[in-house]
Amino acid sequence: MTRRSVIALLALILPSGAGPQEPDPFPAAIVAWTPSARNPVFKAAAGDAWDAKIRERGWIMVEGGVYHLWYTGYNDAREPDRLLGHATSDDGLTWVRDPANPLRTGGWVEDVSIVKHDDTYFMVAEGQGDIAHMLTSKDGRNWDERGPLDIRKADGTPIDAGPRGTPTLYLDGDIWNLFYERNDRGVWLARSKDRKVWTNVQDEPVLKMGPESYDKAAVAMNQVVKRDGVYYGFYHANAERPWKEWTTCVARSKDLVRWEKYAGNPIAANNSSSGILVDTPGGPRLYTMHPEVRVHTPR
Repeated sequence: MTRRSVIALLALILPSGAGPQEPDPFPAAIVAWTPSARNPVFKAAAGDAWDAKIRERGWIMVEGGVYHLWYTGYNDAREPDRLLGHATSDDGLTWVRDPANPLRTGGWVEDVSIVKHDDTYFMVAEGQGDIAHMLTSKDGRNWDERGPLDIRKADGTPIDAGPRGTPTLYLDGDIWNLFYERNDRGVWLARSKDRKVWTNVQDEPVLKMGPESYDKAAVAMNQVVKRDGVYYGFYHANAERPWKEWTTCVARSKDLVRWEKYAGNPIAANNSSSGILVDTPGGPRLYTMHPEVRVHTPR
């Protein structure tokens, strides 16, 4: 087709005066999802198992065609701690629990976020009292405790005592970004180059509650991904205190500091929260983790 033919064809297709179209700020691949009829694809174990209940955010990675799920299980009748479990799957729908579960005992591991960098898995999680801490592993099954995260205000002094929960890691170049919440009343961002000291970019939340009703009572970041130069944050939210229905929502940013919320939030309701986007061999899926693992496919 000649250049003149292409121009003539575009003249027929495009309205008069139309030029290049701006990309959709919230593309369907980020915000449009349908829950699977197979849900839930993973849930608490039956009977008096150590993971008779599961809760909060789990994490899924696909490596070598194998899906890996790390999750938090507990059974208050057996012990008070929230423990780390692991399961694998060939298709991300049917899961087999790791016979080594729980992977750790004698320590609280809840609401996990994992980044694999070089040959090491870096996990941040809530400990008892919603105190964020780090663990590392070479194989994803044997984890070493690295202690609570040292989070500082923008001026370098320690942040005030109290919860610093739902820690979320995002590695951008050589900068480690840590998103965390305090009593679910906002999301803060701290950065580090050595993973030893984390310094707030500002001492106000980068993602605040409201003003819309769906997240006026709680927000917490679950995952950050980058698409076409834009960062998208998947976060969970609640409209009520005491808690009622948790939802999964999305916001976008060009610098990880200033965030614009999607006008169509929430993207997953019916108490489907702690959502993360997973790139699978068959395309992207949205998994929500609380109070059970549910999968959502592109709509």
